[in-house]
Amino acid sequence: MTTETTSLPGPTASLPGGGEMPLLGLGTWQSEGDDCYRSVLHALEAGYRHIDTATGYGNEDQVGRALAESGVPRDEVFVTTKMPPDEAPRAREVLSRSLELLGLDFVDLWLVHWPPGGEASPQTWEHFLAARSDRQARDVGVSNYSTAQLDELVRSSGEAPAVDQVPWAPALHDQGFLDDCRQRGVVVEGYSPFKKTDLGDPVLTEVAQAHGVTPQQVVLRWHLEHGVVVIPKSVTPERITANADVFGFSLSPDEVRRVDGLAAA
Repeated sequence: MTTETTSLPGPTASLPGGGEMPLLGLGTWQSEGDDCYRSVLHALEAGYRHIDTATGYGNEDQVGRALAESGVPRDEVFVTTKMPPDEAPRAREVLSRSLELLGLDFVDLWLVHWPPGGEASPQTWEHFLAARSDRQARDVGVSNYSTAQLDELVRSSGEAPAVDQVPWAPALHDQGFLDDCRQRGVVVEGYSPFKKTDLGDPVLTEVAQAHGVTPQQVVLRWHLEHGVVVIPKSVTPERITANADVFGFSLSPDEVRRVDGLAAA
């Protein structure tokens, strides 16, 4: 279920733990040191209310610094972090350390960063569920899992991940995967929206011109039209602001279909 508004934080996805996850957030992969701090602070000042980080990014402390200095109330910001699966036996300890670095009592979403050894690993999932019971994570999910791997976790635990964070872009569009996840109550979150996208593609440039926006903004709006969470990463203030300016227009069903078609191009 998504809820639409016309300004930041924009539409949200409802999670089982009761949280509302903004469909647009700021990714911080490869953001380091003061660059990370400044980008997160600018994003929060620009109205973003969803920040994505990870233990493996080595920047949780900078994200926490920006959260603290922004003055934005904790209950207004949705914070995600991720843990390498090989740390699962130490899940509580690792999550506690993440919270210390972030300066938070809990995270809104905590993800298994990738399938360990390419396997679903129900044991890893059990460690995450146990750590969530300590109320240090409002919801738990996974990243880079296939539908079959999601099903394996559900069979073992009786509980589906709240979110599956995967690479997503027009060229990667897979309606079957979206439908499968929704049938299982799993929110799809896409990362690297521009990495696999030819921003000079005629479809994107034509749609962008029709709305007076950029191809990047069309790509982000396309995610929102599908109800897919998207976390574009940037450390450039102008780009961070532009990436958030996607609520003043919408794509028609035909435009969405045309962008979908880039997956078959």
